[in-house]
Amino acid sequence: MTNRHDVRNYAPRQDSVTAARRRTAWLAVAWGYPEVAADAALVTSELATNAILHGSVADRLVRVEVSLSQSALRIAVSDPRGERHPIPRHAGPDDQFGRGLHIVEALSSRWAVTPRSVGKTTWAELPLSERQSGP
Repeated sequence: MTNRHDVRNYAPRQDSVTAARRRTAWLAVAWGYPEVAADAALVTSELATNAILHGSVADRLVRVEVSLSQSALRIAVSDPRGERHPIPRHAGPDDQFGRGLHIVEALSSRWAVTPRSVGKTTWAELPLSERQSGP
């Protein structure tokens, strides 16, 4: 299997979340892993939403990188606000927000935040089972 990598920059607008989510799902299918496409779309949506709501700066793009290795599909979202790291929090039954990172934790084998010289990258890896075979 060949490793794959895709990078796209998005404006810090809510419609960019939809575009990034669709792109990631499409890549998962195109790279031969349709089984993870729905989870990859959901993780991308959560990470991109967090980046836009909490990490964006006017006129600075949010970067979404999707890469494929033998064992995982990795989704990484970079934003310019390095001082604001995402932290899972408790959401009450009536809270509209606060569940995204719990979803990321549930779907991924691991996730973390990596500092950059400007900003940060929040990434998650979705495991690929051995029975799956990519191009």
